[in-house]
Amino acid sequence: MSMSGGRGGRQRLIVIGGDAAGMSAASQARRLRGPDELEIVAFERGDFTSFSACGIPYWVGGDVPERDELIARTPEEHRARGIDLRLRTEVTEIDVAGRRVRARDVDSGTASWTSYDKLVIATGARPVRPRMPGIDAPGVHGVQTLGDGQALLDTLARTPGRRAVVVGAGYIGVEMAEALIRRGFEVTVVNRGKEPMSTLDADMGRLVRRAMEGLGVTMVNDAEVTEVLTGDDGRVSAVVTESGTYPADVVVLGIGVRPETALARAAGLPVGVRGGLLTDLAMRVRGHEDIWAGGDCVEVLNLVLGQEQYVPLGTHANKHGQVIGTNVGGGYATFPGVVGTAVSKVCDLEIARTGLREKDADRVGLRYESVTIESTSRAGYYPGASPMTVKMLAERRTGRLLGVQIVGREGAGKRVDVAAVALTAQLTVEQMTALDLGYAPPFSPVWDPVLVAARKATAAVRNGPS
Repeated sequence: MSMSGGRGGRQRLIVIGGDAAGMSAASQARRLRGPDELEIVAFERGDFTSFSACGIPYWVGGDVPERDELIARTPEEHRARGIDLRLRTEVTEIDVAGRRVRARDVDSGTASWTSYDKLVIATGARPVRPRMPGIDAPGVHGVQTLGDGQALLDTLARTPGRRAVVVGAGYIGVEMAEALIRRGFEVTVVNRGKEPMSTLDADMGRLVRRAMEGLGVTMVNDAEVTEVLTGDDGRVSAVVTESGTYPADVVVLGIGVRPETALARAAGLPVGVRGGLLTDLAMRVRGHEDIWAGGDCVEVLNLVLGQEQYVPLGTHANKHGQVIGTNVGGGYATFPGVVGTAVSKVCDLEIARTGLREKDADRVGLRYESVTIESTSRAGYYPGASPMTVKMLAERRTGRLLGVQIVGREGAGKRVDVAAVALTAQLTVEQMTALDLGYAPPFSPVWDPVLVAARKATAAVRNGPS
C-alpha cells in the first residue's frame, strides 16, 4: 500500500474521473498548491481526459473533422503540470473510514490500494441502456465518450446499409439524427414523448419536429422501443415498438444519462432521489469534510424551484471543478446552483430554454401565466431577418419570471442568456421590460423578442387569469 506523507506535511489528493470536473479540480488545485505541498493522483478508466462529449455529434456529422480537436488537454499536458494521471485504471472501491481507494488496471487486472488526504469524486454519468432483447447487439451504439464516437464512426464506415434508427429525441438524439442525415443515412427517430425535446413544452417541441422532418428525418412519437432484432450475422437489423417495426443497419441510443454513483453508494455516501451525490455549496459531499464531488455524478440546486435536480451539462462540470480545486487548494469558492439553461440546434434551427416548463411549475404548485410571441431576429426590414418564437412563464400575482423557451433561426439561441440572468437575479417580467439591451437593426428589432414576451407576460399578470 502506498501511503501519504503525514497529515502535517505533503498531502495527497486523489481524483476519480479524468474529464471536465475531475481534471478542472486537479488543475485548479495545482495552480494554488505546488507539488511539494500537494501530490495529485487522478484515475481514469478510459483512454482520454478533458474531452468534450458535447462535441461528439458534430464530429460524427463532419463539422469537427478530427477527434483530437475535442480534447481540451491531453494526458501528457496534465502530467507536465505535476498531476499523476493514470489512464485505463478503474477505481473499484472507496474506503471512507480508511481514507483510501482501490484501483484496478483495466488491462492487467492487478489492483492496489492508495491512501488519500482529500478525495474528489467525478465519476460522471452512464448512458441509459434499457434492458431488452438485442440491446447489446453489434451495431447498437451509445455516444458518451470519444471511444463511443470512434466506434460509431467505424460502424458507419463499414455498414453497407444506410438505415439508421435513433432512440430518444433529447439533445443527443436530435443532434445525432442530424449528424446521421449528413452522413447519408435514412434516419428514423423513435421518441416516447408527444414531441421531440422534452426539455421544452410540447407546443415548442412541435417546432423542432417540423424542422427535423424538413431535414428528412422520420419522427415516430409516442412510441417506446421494446426489442432490437438481429439478422443472421448477429448484427442489428430492426427496432421494434408497439406501433411498428423499423429496419435498422445502425442504432444510436440517445435516451439520456444517469449519474454514475454505484461506487459512492457502496461507500455509504449520500445520494439524492435522482441518484446523484449530494453536496454543500462548496461541493463537499454532505457530512464528509475531505470528500468533494462534481460534474455529472451530482445533483445541483435549481434556483427557480428551490429543489435539487439532476442536470448533467459540461458547463456545470467545469464550474464544479473550479470550485472544488479552489477549496482543495486552500481558497474559498461556492457553486450556488443553476437555473436550467441549455441550447441546441437542428440544422439552422436554434433551440434554447431556461427556468421552468409548464409541467415543472405545475408539479410544485406554482400558479403562472404563459405567453407566446412571434418576432424576428433582426429588424424586419434588415436582410436576413428570420422568425423567432419566444414562450415565457411568469408567476401569477408577483410577476416573477419562471422560464423562457426560444426556437428560431440564427441569433435566437443565445438570447436565452438574457433570461438566464433575469432568473438568477429574480427579476419580474415588468422589470425585464426596462432592461437596456443592445439594439441596432442587424442585431434586433427595436423591441428585442425577449422583451416583447416580457411585455406580453406583464400584461397577462396584470389582467389575471383569463
